[in-house]
Amino acid sequence: MEDLYMAEEDRHDLEQERYVLAVERIREIPTEQACGEKLQKYFHSMAAFVLSMDEVWKEVADGRLRQMTLEELQDLNRKLYEDILPEHYEESYANPEYAVNCLGESMGQMLSFLYAELRSLIPAAFEQNRFAMVIRMELLLEVYQACLCAAQTDVDGTPDAEQIRQILYWYVSDYYEPESCEKIAQLVCPERDFALRIVMESDLSDLRYLYYYGEYVTENELRTAQRLNQMSEERIALMADTYTEGYRIGFQTGNKDISIKKTVNVRYCLGFERMIRRAVHNFDRIGLQSTIYRSGANIFQGRSVNKNGYFGANPNKQFDYDHREDLALVLDKLLVERRLECLRGAFEQYKEQAKVHGGPAVLEIFGERPFVPKTGQAACRLSEKQQKLSVEYASKAGAIQNEYIPGEERSFTIIAFPVPDIGERYEEIFDDIVRINTLDYELYQGIQQKIIDVLDRGVTVIVKGCGANRTDLKVSLHELKEPEKETNFENCVADVNIPVGEVFTSPVLAGTDGILHVTRVFLNELEYKNIWLKFADGMIVDYGCANFASEEENRKYIKDNVLFHHDTLPLGEFAIGTNTTAYVTARKYGIEDKMPILIAEKTGPHFAVGDTCYSHAENVRVYNQDGKEIIAKDNEVSVLRDRDVSKAYFHCHTDITIPYDELGELAVLTQEGETIPIIRNGRFVLEGCEELNRAFDGE
Repeated sequence: MEDLYMAEEDRHDLEQERYVLAVERIREIPTEQACGEKLQKYFHSMAAFVLSMDEVWKEVADGRLRQMTLEELQDLNRKLYEDILPEHYEESYANPEYAVNCLGESMGQMLSFLYAELRSLIPAAFEQNRFAMVIRMELLLEVYQACLCAAQTDVDGTPDAEQIRQILYWYVSDYYEPESCEKIAQLVCPERDFALRIVMESDLSDLRYLYYYGEYVTENELRTAQRLNQMSEERIALMADTYTEGYRIGFQTGNKDISIKKTVNVRYCLGFERMIRRAVHNFDRIGLQSTIYRSGANIFQGRSVNKNGYFGANPNKQFDYDHREDLALVLDKLLVERRLECLRGAFEQYKEQAKVHGGPAVLEIFGERPFVPKTGQAACRLSEKQQKLSVEYASKAGAIQNEYIPGEERSFTIIAFPVPDIGERYEEIFDDIVRINTLDYELYQGIQQKIIDVLDRGVTVIVKGCGANRTDLKVSLHELKEPEKETNFENCVADVNIPVGEVFTSPVLAGTDGILHVTRVFLNELEYKNIWLKFADGMIVDYGCANFASEEENRKYIKDNVLFHHDTLPLGEFAIGTNTTAYVTARKYGIEDKMPILIAEKTGPHFAVGDTCYSHAENVRVYNQDGKEIIAKDNEVSVLRDRDVSKAYFHCHTDITIPYDELGELAVLTQEGETIPIIRNGRFVLEGCEELNRAFDGE
């Protein structure tokens, strides 16, 4: 890795030389027949893909890309992604099932991983990242050479699977250092401005700009951009101002000093550039430069159905789902240590920039077609030992990030808008979501304070479902030693979580017992049917769902995607959503299943498993608008941070909402034994909350 420390000019020359040599050798692969028919067919396919990426590189470098017509750009975009589109995925080497069927179990898994990694040449070519291109082309050549040698020396011509695995292992290990540095640089350094320049410099009325990122583009992104182009400047300002003001207020309500921050990480979906451009200007006015990075596309950044960064359309969520645990091919204790060492080194290199980074401002989308993954046998899966290593890495990596970007000093905001896939009434839905995102927070603040006043009289909260919902849960609350000065619940208005509409707390784990059940819910873009979690003293002790035929598959689905490989998680948050307008809007259009958790959590009581809402910021004193201090920021797990931080945090937080129509009762049990109902049969019955029922009545 000595070339990392060369002078910039020398490193550029070396990368150029390596690039030319790699392309020349890859050009020879389609003319060779030395590996056996099945392997040679695979390598011919890989060579063709890489050479097409070399062409894209040249088209970007010499400016031809910007001269293409919209139709030419669309044709190029389709060709880049057609191999993994659902209609072609069954016969793509990117599909582990197909690769294993063609090449055998061990080789199929590894060569499917290799192709998935090569597909990250697409963003590398558009960003003109020669280093990223070179290391992946050289990886292909190294694997190909090993197969050539095996064909010439082994009796049966079969390459040694362990030799190939070692090549992949050292590729990951060797390049974690530069890839970690690049990842942190994109997070905290405004000068890494590939996407920012597209947002700020493009003619946004010319939709060709959507194809300059290298992301997959569909009618969703095109129609979204067209929709925003049709909106008045005042409407765009309203959307952007709500987003950026929510970020600013988040610092204010969290008692954090935004003036010491210099950067904000902006995350969005293609098509929203007009709003993002306004937001960037807004952030500039409050002293924050915007950083924008691409959602993960390789083994170093991780692949996920749930995108994190800026992103276009997902060409095939099954592809991301199949490759989300590719690290299983190489993950061991030494690699975990290597990854942590590289992460710390990257933060150390950019420690000054990290210190003044404020956190993310996220624009989410919703309305895409629901995704129910297929659980094939060929995709890589972490072993039980590797799951524990993955949990260990997440814990220690989170601690390292918190050391350089302290949770006590950073904040965030999240807002969501629909995309055209949501249905024929997209324009109406979009307008209604804009209205929901900009509701009068002062009205909700007053009503929510009445709810909090009653909750603060309680020892526990009782939550019971109705109809098919089997929820029967008791949630324990912290004791208020000075009720006139203290509160358990935060009065949440439209700041970090837009839209307005919830009160939330970190419950006491001891005595929090029972069953949480929802008949249907989408969590991180995955569907769950009849999901249930059983709690004892606030910790998950059992769980299940009805997605698959076998109990084993259902449990694995939840452990992988809700527990994130942990054996158990605490109930980190209990909240009561008050945004009945959002609930009724979802029912009006029949889009309940498409609402993002950001809005869905405001449409009934919700329960988050994992960390509390105050993770890594528990020591910051926070107050409600009435001046009372919020004291319920910890639980029996998070307080362990002073003794062993690895046992205090889980680095996940998944909200599960019971919709109003599945809610039989939500009531407070006081110290005196009085039961005070807040919601009964899906309607607010607490005095002072009548306004919330007006949406139910169509008012």
